[in-house]
Amino acid sequence: MGKVNGKLEAKNASLDLDHELPSGDGDETAGDAGSVESLGSESELEKVKAERDSLLDRLARAQAEFDNARKRAGKEQQESRDYAIADAIKSLLPVIDSLERALQVKSDAAELRGGVELIYKQLQAALAKLSVNAIVAKGEPFDPRLHEAIELVETSDVPDHQVIEELQRGYKLKDRLLRPAMVRVAKNSGM
Repeated sequence: MGKVNGKLEAKNASLDLDHELPSGDGDETAGDAGSVESLGSESELEKVKAERDSLLDRLARAQAEFDNARKRAGKEQQESRDYAIADAIKSLLPVIDSLERALQVKSDAAELRGGVELIYKQLQAALAKLSVNAIVAKGEPFDPRLHEAIELVETSDVPDHQVIEELQRGYKLKDRLLRPAMVRVAKNSGM
């Protein structure tokens, strides 16, 4: 119990010290120094607030510039896509013109075939200009990356897994497959 009473007396003594008021014995210079310090800290506070406002303003401007640059880049990408399509269409317009002229002419089958062959050559040239190439299929070994097998044909005339007929031509744009060639493939169980 002595311990508890000792602790309580020590606590009461510290509370009494906390509640003591400073004596007004003429120590006015300490009060003036505190007010000068508060004035100094107020001007520092104003400087810090001004700097903060300046930084926030700069941040807002930088964000606006970034948003504008992002929008401008998106617009330029869309325009680039549009013009790329326009170039492709321009290369196909002469083919369309030739087809229209061929449809207007009243002629026999031989002339019509010659006109269609000319149009076919124009179209092939336009596609080649766009880096579109036909996939060679007939006589080649079957390649599932380039060919789509429609039918397996039992035959002993050609090696196993060789393309014997092309039903629909396949195309590549540079190295990218646009459409696989639809083919018939030899199945030679004897080889």
